[in-house]
Amino acid sequence: MHLANRSLVTAVTAVCSAVALSAALTGCAPQSEEKTKASGQAGAETGACAPGGLATEVEGKLTVGTDKPAYAPWFSDDEPSNGKGFESAVAYAVAKQLGYGRDAVVWQHTPFNSAFAPGAKKFDFDINQVSISESRKKAVAFSSGYYDVRQAVVALKSSKAAGAKSVADLKKVKLGAQVGTTSLDFINDLVKPDTKPAVYQRNDFAKSALKTGQVDAIVVDLPTAFYITGAEVPEAEVVGQFPNSAKKPEQFGLVLDKESTLTSCVSGAVDALRKDGTLAALEKEWLSDAVDAPVLK
Repeated sequence: MHLANRSLVTAVTAVCSAVALSAALTGCAPQSEEKTKASGQAGAETGACAPGGLATEVEGKLTVGTDKPAYAPWFSDDEPSNGKGFESAVAYAVAKQLGYGRDAVVWQHTPFNSAFAPGAKKFDFDINQVSISESRKKAVAFSSGYYDVRQAVVALKSSKAAGAKSVADLKKVKLGAQVGTTSLDFINDLVKPDTKPAVYQRNDFAKSALKTGQVDAIVVDLPTAFYITGAEVPEAEVVGQFPNSAKKPEQFGLVLDKESTLTSCVSGAVDALRKDGTLAALEKEWLSDAVDAPVLK
């Protein structure tokens, strides 16, 4: 055996002896492969959510999508960036939780139906009263829910729909809703009206149809219903709200790209805001007018 090889063997033997002696003295057995992998994943997840250091669309910025017009009470004055309105305030609260100041938030116009359509997204997350559903999860990812929502019926006070006390009472009236919404789903799946519902590209068009009597009533989420009757169509009233499923309430969630690496971080931010009371406080501040309405059984 050459001297160089003998020296190498001696060195390796010494190192192995030292490792064995250390293990014996500390009483620590080598970690299993599963534990090591789990530890590595935990570290990676922690690093991935480093404040202000996420792998966003634009480095150092957080791009948030929403539709235009941006309706009250979710936004104010059709200006998402002013921080007013429930969803604008929630977006900035989530951004802050993720380590991004107000000046680092960039708003992007994203049509409602485009937000959860298949395909790559140009936003980091979208906030636009998008309800979490299994069918939509096939195309996009969602954060934890940031708002528990009920659907409601709005009708002109002179309409035959105004006296409805139950879901059955709505079967014979002409209903309308925005395309692609859970509002339309409630009409088709729960009410199952005798007349096919009118479908509109935007809530503005649905409200115009209500004003002109083209439909007897429209279905929207409850806060929007109270805003419509209080500020936009005072001759209308909230007839009632639909009951939520006993198993799982309908929730709005932030929409992310299906393959987004930010989903767990954004969900963690929403969960933290719910836990510390921020979401409840923002709901009270911006949606306080959405008081209880009769439940249509």
